[in-house]
Amino acid sequence: MAKASDLEKRIAALERDRDHLLAVVDILEEISGSLHFADILQGITRKLGNLYGLDRCSIFLAERRGRTARLVASYEDPAIRDYVVDLERYPELKRALKSGETVFIPDATSDPTLKHIKGALTKRGAKTITVIPIVWRGAVIGAMFLRTFRDGPAFSDQDLQFCKVICNLTARALRNAYRYEQLEHRQAATAAGARRANRERVALVGFLRRLLDSFSSRDGPWSEGVLSASAGKELDRLTDVALTVLQEEGKGR
Repeated sequence: MAKASDLEKRIAALERDRDHLLAVVDILEEISGSLHFADILQGITRKLGNLYGLDRCSIFLAERRGRTARLVASYEDPAIRDYVVDLERYPELKRALKSGETVFIPDATSDPTLKHIKGALTKRGAKTITVIPIVWRGAVIGAMFLRTFRDGPAFSDQDLQFCKVICNLTARALRNAYRYEQLEHRQAATAAGARRANRERVALVGFLRRLLDSFSSRDGPWSEGVLSASAGKELDRLTDVALTVLQEEGKGR
């Protein structure tokens, strides 16, 4: 017969699994509800921060030179959307981005690489730090930064695996959002090009009209009587052809 403590642990594990599944559903809804990556990432940090009662949950995107990273979403400060950080001040983040491996620090206040911010960590009551790389097709494109409170719930292996799943979803969401925003930019550029071409046509026609008006006013009547009858008919025919071509072009055929 199972002990009461074993049953309690089993119930707690089932409840944690339920919470994970509900969080995944919520995050998938966030992803499907928006194609703008800033909104998607902010929704993910908010969900994980609330789920685990974190001191900090942030998402960083890697920069090409590897010296800095871009903070694009933050649970503790949703107003932060695009803030460049020096990776020398975040050695754990730098290590995760460079190695592509998860970095886990069991006690942030006693870790020698974080001694430069030990006072701030102690003041906030920080405990563990976990940095999980966000990988797309073998390339590290960012990382998720998770920091727990000293008096908060422990971060289990199961929780870590769940966060890795969320990172995989984040990578896919980022890729889809990137493609969408690139498409928006191309469409905007195409529309701008069409407007520019139309203005050029209007300007050209305006210029020709003014040129002809100026020529007519300077030299008097058009005096087409000096042309032969056949020349006049040919001008009429060419005018009709030109107008027909312009009308067809205007239809987009």
